[in-house]
Amino acid sequence: MNSRIQPRMNSSIDSSIDSSSRQTMTTPNVVEVAPSVEPQGLRMRLARNPEWFTVALIVVTCLIVGAINPRFFQFATLFDLLHSATTMSLFALGTLVVLASGGIDVSFTAIAALTMYGITKAVFAWWPDAPFALILVTGALGGVLLGVVNGLLVHRLKAPSLIVTIGTQYLYRGLLLTFIGTTFFMNIPHSMDHFGRIPLFFYHTADGLRAVLPASVLALVAAALVTWWLLNRTMMGRGVYAMGGSLAIAERLGYNLRAIHLFVFGYTGMLAGIAGILHVSNNRLANPFDLVGSELDVIAAVILGGARITGGTGTVVGTLLGVVLVTLIKSVLILVGVPSTWQKVIIGAFILLAGTLFALQRKR
Repeated sequence: MNSRIQPRMNSSIDSSIDSSSRQTMTTPNVVEVAPSVEPQGLRMRLARNPEWFTVALIVVTCLIVGAINPRFFQFATLFDLLHSATTMSLFALGTLVVLASGGIDVSFTAIAALTMYGITKAVFAWWPDAPFALILVTGALGGVLLGVVNGLLVHRLKAPSLIVTIGTQYLYRGLLLTFIGTTFFMNIPHSMDHFGRIPLFFYHTADGLRAVLPASVLALVAAALVTWWLLNRTMMGRGVYAMGGSLAIAERLGYNLRAIHLFVFGYTGMLAGIAGILHVSNNRLANPFDLVGSELDVIAAVILGGARITGGTGTVVGTLLGVVLVTLIKSVLILVGVPSTWQKVIIGAFILLAGTLFALQRKR
């Protein structure tokens, strides 16, 4: 009996020795592989947060411009930047929602121009003393109506949203210039003019100039918070990202694609309508030819903020950073003596650089 038990004991001892020896032999391999895990995690964090690349571009641009012209580092420059970026930021937030859903909209400037000019002309003719809050709400509702038309066409026709919105862009522009008017309004309703002059904060510079932070920045802050909440804390926001990731999978998961299409384009139209009214108030001028041609700048800002043109990605913070970068390039070139014709060159180079970096991160 002992002879039978002994081999089993020996075999168990041998197996334990072999397993321990194998563990000791494999230990160096674990130590060798461990250092490569941390850089990969760093790359993954950069891939998940592409807006850090935009932050780096902003910092580099500010340092270069500040070194050439030290007057760049003052609150007046920041106020001018926020004033210039308000309209584009509202456009960009709407474009972010559309891109996240896997679509693209190029009609938002036409929506803004039609609503701002049509409402301003109507108010000036029929109710010059209309309160600004009512004018702003009317602009938002007008934008929603025009945006929902885009959503219905995209859903019904099953056509690419780019093609549909190119068509509606020409349609809205044609309606504005043919039936509403083509003349400038130098005198706008009193409430719009008054709102455009309200300073949220101001101070006098060393040169005796008055640097003003306009009250319209509050509308931008509110729009950014609402957009972030909709995309990150609601089922509709999850549906937007799901549809942008895969239309078929989103449908299998039970999302109402028609409702998402209407929400996406309606929300974009609403922000465009608000942006148009604020644009007239801040500039105290109603020009039917304003805002046209800025679509590519807005889309470029959203892409520089980390959103993919194929959908399913994008953040509010990254979008606003992209707007800051594009506005910074367009605003500060004059300060350093660079011709304005170089704006497109620099923005295009940044887009190519960002696209290359994001593509390499995804491959890794």
